[in-house]
Amino acid sequence: MLYNRLDELRERLDQRRDLARREEDETPGRLTHRDNMVAMYSSRLAQLDAVENGLCFGRLDSTGGTNYIGRIGLFDPQREPLLIDWRAEAARSFYTATAARPGDVTLRRHIHTSHREVTGISDEVLDLSAPQDDQSTITGEAALLAALDAERSGRMRDIVETIQAEQDDIIRAPLDGTLIVEGGPGTGKTAVALHRAAYLLYEYREQLASRGVLLIGPNTMFLRYISEVLPGLAETDVLLRTIGDLYPGVSADREEPDEAAAIKGSETMVEVVKAAIADRQRLPETEVDMDTEYGRLVLDRAACARARDRARDSGKLHNAARPVFEAAMIEALAEQVAERIGTDPLGGENLLDEDDLAEIGRELVGESDVQAVLDWLWPKLTPKLLISGLLSSRRRIASAAPHLTEYQCGLLLRTPYSGWSPADVPLLDEAAELLGSAEDKTATAAAERRRQERAEYAQGVLDIAMGSRSIDVEDEDDPEILLATDLLDAALLGQRHVDVAYRTTAERAAADRTWTFGHIVVDEAQELSPMAWRMLLRRTVTKSMTVVGDLAQLGDLSGTTSWSEALEPHVGRLRHRTLSVSYRTPAEIMAEAAKVLVRIDPALTPPTAARRTGVEPWRREIDDSELFIRLAGLIDAERSEVGRGSVGVVVPNGRLAALEDLAVPDGDDAGGPVTVLTVRRAKGLEFDAVIVIDPDGISSQSPRGDNDLYVALTRATRRLGVIDVSS
Repeated sequence: MLYNRLDELRERLDQRRDLARREEDETPGRLTHRDNMVAMYSSRLAQLDAVENGLCFGRLDSTGGTNYIGRIGLFDPQREPLLIDWRAEAARSFYTATAARPGDVTLRRHIHTSHREVTGISDEVLDLSAPQDDQSTITGEAALLAALDAERSGRMRDIVETIQAEQDDIIRAPLDGTLIVEGGPGTGKTAVALHRAAYLLYEYREQLASRGVLLIGPNTMFLRYISEVLPGLAETDVLLRTIGDLYPGVSADREEPDEAAAIKGSETMVEVVKAAIADRQRLPETEVDMDTEYGRLVLDRAACARARDRARDSGKLHNAARPVFEAAMIEALAEQVAERIGTDPLGGENLLDEDDLAEIGRELVGESDVQAVLDWLWPKLTPKLLISGLLSSRRRIASAAPHLTEYQCGLLLRTPYSGWSPADVPLLDEAAELLGSAEDKTATAAAERRRQERAEYAQGVLDIAMGSRSIDVEDEDDPEILLATDLLDAALLGQRHVDVAYRTTAERAAADRTWTFGHIVVDEAQELSPMAWRMLLRRTVTKSMTVVGDLAQLGDLSGTTSWSEALEPHVGRLRHRTLSVSYRTPAEIMAEAAKVLVRIDPALTPPTAARRTGVEPWRREIDDSELFIRLAGLIDAERSEVGRGSVGVVVPNGRLAALEDLAVPDGDDAGGPVTVLTVRRAKGLEFDAVIVIDPDGISSQSPRGDNDLYVALTRATRRLGVIDVSS
């Protein structure tokens, strides 16, 4: 019954999300009934998913008694604990106690469940008389190995049952400051990042509930992969985004050359955006003329320059300085009109006073020709208009970025209205900061209409409330009787309807570019460019962040090569933690990947594998002309080996189109899902079996060849195959 209910709720949630998207397209920015329903179903699914996963997964016996550990905390009517939340301090020894350092723990029990049924139990007796030279760092080894050997479903699972001591120490680190978590492939960086987000929302609820947590991932496939972990832990105040999705209203899915993305990611683009704004604050070559009700008016270049200087000297951002520029221009035009119509022909004295000049100015502002000239000399700009105009004009690029070569300018050039790339998004955000807000009269009018609609609806509610109350005529003026209208007016009630709408913190944050989060988690953080870091750091006032990555897996040309260089100028001192054990990647596969790691940097040491599978990686050489047919057979063989587990086929960028038809998205009668993808899309993912196609092609076609090959070789949890392609 529960599982039918879950399927039903998921189907309804998908339907309401589709409807909400359509309504958003029709009425942008308007909160609708669909928004409320999406939030309600999301919250309900999170609770039921926690039940589906099994609430209780452990028991802890100590000298102080017995506690049961679970995904959430439960209490009896007398507030005595029935189930201890895994994040509570009382549960910490479940993850940290070892035979060498048991504390007061005598037994740790892992309870294995399938839905609501207990399928197995594994006990660890932590006897104080155990040899003290046992320094094993792996706790709950039987449960951990069972979890590592389990088939991958295409969605990441939580690890609350098998958190290890080194992971637990990072998960529970204090909220304040910026924490860098480094670790090689398979060390659980992503799992630690997600569980840290859940822990922080539990431990620092008052500080984070109103601001929420932002989690940045490398791509949308990765975000789909991890999307069920936090809701399964009953946490919905975490916004999952890529850098390309972080600017509201922009979908950045246009691909571009790596070199172009690297230029856009450089911090020199800050000056380029500033110069692009300055270029739009124009001066006429000689003079400008306008046809007005006062006749033809003319302003020369010097008069326009004085108005521009006054606006720039105001210290305001471009859009906020527009009224200053406009006032100076109108003042100059009004004086010209005054000289024309207000001068005494006999005495030469001007007969108009300041009030007359002000009235002339108000009339000139409304003139279409005057506004056209003002808009050309000092336009009101949006970030999209500015950056689109910059990147679609070779002249503007060359003017704003004189340090770039002609070849580099050509890389940045794009056709107008061709869409946005992920590297464009930090430029849009930078432009928004440098331009300031521009009053959008259309948007303002729409907002006023929505306010009026809410007020009218609320007035109807008040009318119904008043109509349903029976009051004697003689009591209507009794000051002791309080009516609904004594406490609320329609406008206030309408606003309250918006404020209490069923939108989560994450949903409100997603729609607000200026939102600042209580904490930010960044996974695969080595891929962020300097411009991306600038964009991200605007989303936190306190600089409270968990930054997770591995510099050896850096793929982007503009990515992070040094944590201190990227972050210390902005956040100050960093705290560093390292994960040293690879739980995902078996020793046999790690040995193969270590050969590539040496080429990246001989000083780097691969993480220690937690297990061996007894299965050595295989390697084949296949002629290019036979690749598709032979690969199909090898995929079938791997699927038979991993049962319902997943198979990943990692290919060079240039081979994706030719091989992606081999994918089996949801699995079939022959086995589990097959995913064909490039290294960039494989970032952060894992599969039961992986086949790496044309490793030489991956190295030559990727911006950082050996780094990307290292990533490709370390995506498997059980089996690895490598195919060399010959021509």
